[in-house]
Amino acid sequence: MQAIDDERKAPSEVPTSSYVLRPLVEDIPLSAEGQAGNAHITCVELCGDNLYVGTSRAEILHFVSIPGATASDTPAPSYIFASRLQPAYSPQPSLKPLEGVQQILVLPKVQKACILCNGTLSFYSLPELSPAFGNNTVSNCTWVGGGVLGGTDGVDDGGEVVMICVKNKVRLVRIGDEVRRVRDIQFPGCIISSSRGDYACVADAQSYALLDVKNQQKITLFPISSLDENAAAGKVEDLSTGSDSIPARSSSLARPFAGHVVDSKGHGRSTSLGALVGGIGRREGSPKPRSRDRSALIAPVPLPKDTSPLPSPSHAKTESNPENPTPLALSADRALVSSVPAPPPRSDSLRSSQRRPEQILRPHICSPTPNEFLLTTGTSGKEAGMAIFVNLDGDVVRGTLEFSRYPQAVVVDGDGCETDNTQLGKKEGHEGYVLASMLIMADGMGRQAVLEVQRWDIEDIGNKEWMQIPCDVPDDPKCSDSHDSGVIIGLRTVNTEFAVQFPEIGALLRGKRLELPDTESTQLERLCQRSNRDREEFEFGSRLGGQTTKITLWSGSKIWSVARNPSALKLDATLQRSLVDTKIKEHNEVDRGIVIGVANAITGQEPASETEFLSLAYIRQKASLILFADLLSQVHRMENLPPADLRITERLMMDGGLDPRAILALVPTLREEIVEGDEGIWIHAGLIPVMEYFFPKTDALDSLWTDANILNFIKRYLGGWRQRKGFGSIADESEVFQTIDAALLRLLLVQDSQALSYPSKPSPERTELYSMVDSGMDCFDRATTILEQHHRLFVLSRLYQSRRMARKVLETWKRIIEGEIDEGGGLIDGENEVRRYLVNIKDTALVDEYGSWLARRNPALGVQVFTNDSSRVKLEPHQVLMLLRRRAPDAVKVYLEHLVFGKKNVSYANELISYYLDSVLTVLQSSDDARKRLAETYEIYRALRPPKPTYREYIMANTLSEPWWHDRLRLLELIGGSHGSDFSYDVSQVLHRVEPFEQDLVPESIILDGRQGRHRQALRLLTHGLSDYHTAVNYCLLGGASIFHPTQGSVAPLTRPSQEEQAILFGYLLTEFLRIEIASDRLEQTSELLARFGSWYDVRQVLDQIPESWSVELVSSFLTSALRKLVHEKNEVMMTKALSGAENLQVAHAFVEKCEAIGPQVESTAVT
Repeated sequence: MQAIDDERKAPSEVPTSSYVLRPLVEDIPLSAEGQAGNAHITCVELCGDNLYVGTSRAEILHFVSIPGATASDTPAPSYIFASRLQPAYSPQPSLKPLEGVQQILVLPKVQKACILCNGTLSFYSLPELSPAFGNNTVSNCTWVGGGVLGGTDGVDDGGEVVMICVKNKVRLVRIGDEVRRVRDIQFPGCIISSSRGDYACVADAQSYALLDVKNQQKITLFPISSLDENAAAGKVEDLSTGSDSIPARSSSLARPFAGHVVDSKGHGRSTSLGALVGGIGRREGSPKPRSRDRSALIAPVPLPKDTSPLPSPSHAKTESNPENPTPLALSADRALVSSVPAPPPRSDSLRSSQRRPEQILRPHICSPTPNEFLLTTGTSGKEAGMAIFVNLDGDVVRGTLEFSRYPQAVVVDGDGCETDNTQLGKKEGHEGYVLASMLIMADGMGRQAVLEVQRWDIEDIGNKEWMQIPCDVPDDPKCSDSHDSGVIIGLRTVNTEFAVQFPEIGALLRGKRLELPDTESTQLERLCQRSNRDREEFEFGSRLGGQTTKITLWSGSKIWSVARNPSALKLDATLQRSLVDTKIKEHNEVDRGIVIGVANAITGQEPASETEFLSLAYIRQKASLILFADLLSQVHRMENLPPADLRITERLMMDGGLDPRAILALVPTLREEIVEGDEGIWIHAGLIPVMEYFFPKTDALDSLWTDANILNFIKRYLGGWRQRKGFGSIADESEVFQTIDAALLRLLLVQDSQALSYPSKPSPERTELYSMVDSGMDCFDRATTILEQHHRLFVLSRLYQSRRMARKVLETWKRIIEGEIDEGGGLIDGENEVRRYLVNIKDTALVDEYGSWLARRNPALGVQVFTNDSSRVKLEPHQVLMLLRRRAPDAVKVYLEHLVFGKKNVSYANELISYYLDSVLTVLQSSDDARKRLAETYEIYRALRPPKPTYREYIMANTLSEPWWHDRLRLLELIGGSHGSDFSYDVSQVLHRVEPFEQDLVPESIILDGRQGRHRQALRLLTHGLSDYHTAVNYCLLGGASIFHPTQGSVAPLTRPSQEEQAILFGYLLTEFLRIEIASDRLEQTSELLARFGSWYDVRQVLDQIPESWSVELVSSFLTSALRKLVHEKNEVMMTKALSGAENLQVAHAFVEKCEAIGPQVESTAVT
């Protein structure tokens, strides 16, 4: 069974155990000089700074604590020997051999101590142990216990109530300035007790009982030895009157206590210690025998050696046998039945052989909670033992615990284990443990003294730990148990907590500089840099690791403290085991299950101190470091790992808070991006060996950049860290985020180079790259170097934009546009991007420099930088022209076109005309082909039959894709009057330059002739040079203005010439039409001209000019309209005359009437 299987395991104190032993006092002088024989420690007690050690020689050794040498907040004590005391005792015939000092009970509240030595109880004053109360003693004493908070006599004078057990009774006394009796309890033979308030759990040599101290009632529980059939359980007795036991109860064993009232008259007091001592020392008659209900107890059955004495505490109930019903159904009985199997039928011989135990077992009573007691039972010291939990009602609760051997001593640790109410909650949050000292047989190691540790607050069945006790154990086969071997292993919870120092914690948690492989700094430089920091870290580490405990263990002449193994040490040892075990594995893989288990074990834990906070952080960091390093060293395994494993690894790496530079130090390709700074990288010292262990493994990596899984993993980790920018709690923030940004940039560049991306549809990797660069990078200088090395100029320009470095942005774009290699591309329509960027910046120098550069490269686009109305830099036209003339001459014409045609600024028209003439005339001078092509346009147009478009419409529809042709069209538009009649330019200057090319530039000559009033010459060229009859008619109507520009609508009436002027022009035009060489065109155009515009002609003049050979029919329309006009004019004249005569008569009639109305007037003339 489990107990035997556990025994076969070799017990040893492993670092992962829940408790550790630390020497408290060694080589105690148990024997004075000249004393012969061997002595051993029998009991230990600690009160404040005073350690009291009882020996088998009936002596008490007094040690005094001196301050520790460390700077810890809880320095470990160091004890020096102070004195040796021999308590008074009277030899007891029953004590053979003498036991020496049996108990030391200290009462700090009243500064007294009770010492039980060889059956005699004596009283002393603390701390020097001087005799108290007249050096009186109590004989025949078997036990003395404190912690009885109830059962007092109603007087609280500041004393403490203790329980003194003698052979015939138990007496409660109050110890203060004097000793006063509180009450007596009739319970003979008590050898151990444990109190909780008004209740005490006691035991004699055979069984356990629960006492109600206040009401003086007793519940008999169960025997110490399961082979003892003489003990009865479940009885309730009234101890105050000595009445018989209560036969049965229908409810909990505690309920009858409420109905009994103790007569207080029997509680007499004695002011004399002698009377008290005499009352206790006298042998009194035993109480009358009481009948016992044997059916109230179901004794456990002794089991074979290969089985445990009790089944596992799974609360599986055993069905009662209907043939043997239980006559008394007590609640305690039911609890026992549920925990202890019913005995099978057996022969009388077996009954008689097991009627009494082979060996008397020492009872053990502990109180793990304020309402429970833990009691031990078993068959013998050679077999397994069992622990049963009993509440204050006497009912069995929880499940049972099993010991590999019946223990020599038992203590409990955890919540509520303090008997003093003021201590409750002090250890809140601590797990509950049961510690038992014993001797067991280990495979291949013989007999071993061990401390067995198991949990009592959870059902952790079979999960035990063994800590080897470093003491000599004789390997004698005949000595099968601890009692036969003579090895005494004491275990006790002392009165005062004392400090236990764990320097290993400081060694793990203090900071230490991480030395990266292949670093250039010399050893001397590194030592100089870190000497001060190392000193500070050592001092800091020395303050960590202090814990307190109240558990002591002793054997021989040595005393150890039993302290909880700090979580940092315990979990660190577990993590270290995951690395050590790799040495026996085929592929040298880390046991990830162990590491993840440790991480899960601390999930959700809240630290209660600085040491716990650092410990949890350290464990998380070490676990994450091991898991990540294992991923790197076994990249091929990553695809086979479950997603939950990777999520846990990521979470640990983020939650642990380990400096990411330490993580990146394991990645050889990213190690060069680490920025150490002046101080270097400082991590927990316990992580340094892990780093050194994995450096050789990760340095051999050659497939990191080709494994997408590990790249994504590292990218997520770095991205998560990058989101912590600005957190004030990050040490070396500048160096950390410089490293993160540089490493993440390199990683994203690698991923982007492996992904398929297009400028119009960038890949997710490229989007991430752009997003990171746009958000700004702490490692700016290093980032520019990396991007330059990878030829990622566009990404570099975005980095410059994030810093608003406009000059660097434009400089980088200029390099891309001029053809420098840009891996990955990204700059679409670079020149237009430069234009938009220049419009939005407010740096005049940059606009001048790169605006002129763009204008020189692309005049049309570059000029837009200076002509955009939304541009933040405003320059005057003369400033722009000056700049362009100096840096981009080809863009001057474009800018002038904007001024003249776009802004209607005619002040720059002459300059623009000059540019156009330069462009056109230069080509005509240097290219005969251009002149030929120009002449062909005239010939082709003249050959067109009417109706045909105007020459302007023709050349616009058949334009040539050459700059000079575009300039010629703009020249015609400009000099042709596109800006209205008010627009003027230097006609003579233009004419001077055009005259040598009059035959080539016919439209230009026509416009210039019209500007100079040479209308006849202009109409001649229109009629015979171009054969553009429609434009010639318009010329007459408009007076030669605006005939070669795209006029929208009609010309304003004020700009039109008078009809007389138009008539003159039409006269010129008729003359030229009559000279058209082609007769059909001459007849058609002349007759159409006379038919449409006959009103502008005099009939006689027209008839004089028309050749006589023309028939009347050719000019019939003109003659008809002319004659109609003449008749109309004649009739109009006659009507005018008639109307004038009538008007004359009306005026004369009105005059006569006026005269008559006035009448005659006589004027006299004076005679002189």
